[in-house]
Amino acid sequence: MNSFNDNHLIINNNNNYDMKLKLTLSSVLALLAFGPALLADSPKEVKPYPLKTCVVSGEKLDSMGKPYVFTNGTQEVKLCCKDCLKDFKKDTAKFTKRIQEAQKK
Repeated sequence: MNSFNDNHLIINNNNNYDMKLKLTLSSVLALLAFGPALLADSPKEVKPYPLKTCVVSGEKLDSMGKPYVFTNGTQEVKLCCKDCLKDFKKDTAKFTKRIQEAQKK
């Protein structure tokens, strides 16, 4: 009778081990699957737009209604209108440099 109880304890310990192993493996797989997405969604500090004018046209930001606002990397960009976005995309480096120079002032 005593050996039945001992065998039963060994089986229970193996079941607990299997369950812990499965739980650990599931956790690791979940981190591998969703970890990069969680990191990508972490908030990044966005630098505010330093100019009162459109970096593309030079017009005042409110000259054509509400400015078109978007984020380029970690930099907020404000344009006088959405039409300027096409020119911004054609030479992003040039306009980004102008914004960075304005931030230094």
